[in-house]
Amino acid sequence: MILEILTPDKTVFEGEVTSVTVPGTLGSFEVLNHHAPIISTLEDGKVIIRAGKESQSLFIKGGVVEVINNKIIVLAEGIGQ
Repeated sequence: MILEILTPDKTVFEGEVTSVTVPGTLGSFEVLNHHAPIISTLEDGKVIIRAGKESQSLFIKGGVVEVINNKIIVLAEGIGQ
């Protein structure tokens, strides 16, 4: 799957991933390969990015996520610490 994390001023992450966990408004959820198409609002929270055995996390300040055809686009209002 391809993941893009964008803020209004820059691309924060772009690359191939195994799974992504995002802080949905109704609770965190994980996106895996061949996930059904979805658009969801996001709360402030941690995005966990997994690529094989490696993982990293970013803190986002709200936004939206779109998943379609194994492409995940996270439009974050900002990136925190």
